[in-house]
This record gives sequence, structure tokens and C-alpha cells, in this order.
Amino acid sequence: MIKIGKHKIGKSNPIYVIAEIGINHNGDMKLVQKLIDEAHLAGANAVKFQKRTPQICVPEEQKSIERDTPWGRISYLEYREKIELSSDDYIFIDKYCKKKGIDWFASCWDLDSLKFIKYFNPVAYKIASASLTDNILLKEHSKLKEAIILSTGMSTMKEIKKAEEILSNTKLLIAHSTSAYPCKSEELNLNVIPKFIEEFDHPIGYSGHELGIQTTLAACVLGACFIERHFTLDRSMWGTDQAASLEPTGLKKLVRDIRVLEKSLGDGIKKVYDSEKKIRDKLRLVK
Repeated sequence: MIKIGKHKIGKSNPIYVIAEIGINHNGDMKLVQKLIDEAHLAGANAVKFQKRTPQICVPEEQKSIERDTPWGRISYLEYREKIELSSDDYIFIDKYCKKKGIDWFASCWDLDSLKFIKYFNPVAYKIASASLTDNILLKEHSKLKEAIILSTGMSTMKEIKKAEEILSNTKLLIAHSTSAYPCKSEELNLNVIPKFIEEFDHPIGYSGHELGIQTTLAACVLGACFIERHFTLDRSMWGTDQAASLEPTGLKKLVRDIRVLEKSLGDGIKKVYDSEKKIRDKLRLVK
């Protein structure tokens, strides 16, 4: 069992729900605040962001490629810089989330970003699927005392086990994921979740990029003890991750249904409930 903030993750504890804001804010702090508000209202336990240093993370051959954006036609590097939040922005996020009583953390895509986020002492860190084979970044994460969530999209079991080995002495959680946006139902492969539970001695969760909430609920039934879903105010907004995100109504329904599901699973011990006894006495001919 591992704690994220005040929340115990794993075993019979409530499923920890993460609303992945990511870059769906498009660099607009008004959207950031609204997204935090809606995630909190929906009952999510945490919001998560993505932190990159564009000069490091954008491949050299892609930096000058132009694309149409809300800021006009600009280079890919300029676009990535536009959507990065500043130090002042994260100071606001840190204070605002504490005020609202919701956890926050980020996936750090490079060493400079990790150093930046460490300043805020978040309750956890996320390693994105794209960074799973970045051994230098993983080794730097291995020095942290806080919980670390490792996402496993587009990764082989050999690669996952290598990353797990590097992070073996940390408070590690592993998330099954498929890195397609949005992801087809037939490629979710949710039966990996019980395989992970059997294979790894760490809390296992699910990071989903599919449409709808049914399959995320199925992940909970299969044993996921934490859930992450991309979150936006409007799926028609401009941005690469919007289409694979839940809107506020969808997130509310997901959290609501997860809480009902937790109660319905019970303890696995077959019993006769008091509510059944009168019916049993009435209908049982042979007692």
C-alpha cells in the first residue's frame, strides 16, 4: 500500500481518481482554474499536468515545422512554448489546489522539468509512457521520496520490467495504458491489469485514452486501484488531447459509478443478508 497525499492506494482502499488536465488548458490560466474547479466538483482526488522544456523535448527536425494554432501559423517549437505554464502559474496551481483540497502533480518529461516541479513538493510524480525507456530520467526519479506513477503505453514487458528495476526502491505505482488518442476498444487490452497485479509487487492502475467510461469501470472491476483519464471542458476545443478526454459531465459520472462499483464488489465472502431472510423464509420450500 502506498500513500499519495492523504490517500491510501491499494487493497481495500477507495480507488484514486486522477483528472489529467495535461495540456488541455492551452496555456490559459482561466481554463486551468476552471478545470481544477470542475475536477474537484466531479469528485476527482487529483489533477495532473504535463511539464516539458520545449527546447529539450521537441526533436530538432520538428522544431521548425509550421502548424495552424489559436495563435496563428507558427512553428511547432513556438506552439510548445505557448502552452507551457510558468513558475507563477504553478505557484497559483499549488495554492489553489491546496485551497480546494485536491491533490496535484505533473509528469516531467526532462530533467529540467523535474527540477522545476520538485520545487513545489507535489504529492506524487508521473512518468509518461513516452519516457519509460529514458533511463537517465528514471534514475533521477528513483531518488524521490514521493509516490511515482509509471505509465506503460507503447511498451513491451521487457521495457516495463527494466524501468521497474530502476525504480524498485521507490514508492512505485504502475498504470496499464495504450498510447492511442482516442484508443479503440479492441486495443485497450484490459486483461493486462490482472496480469500486472500478478507480475508486480506494486499497486496497479489504469490510464485510459478511450471514449466513454464503460471500459474504465471495467478496469476497476479487474483490479485497478487508481484511475487516470484526460479531462477537458469541451472535447471540441483546439488541442491534440481534447478528443480523448472526458468533459465535466463524463468525469462526474465516472467518479459516481466508481464509488457505486466499489460498494457493489463487496468482500467476496458469500453470505445471507438480512434483507434476504424474509424472502428466504417465504420462498424456500425446503429449509
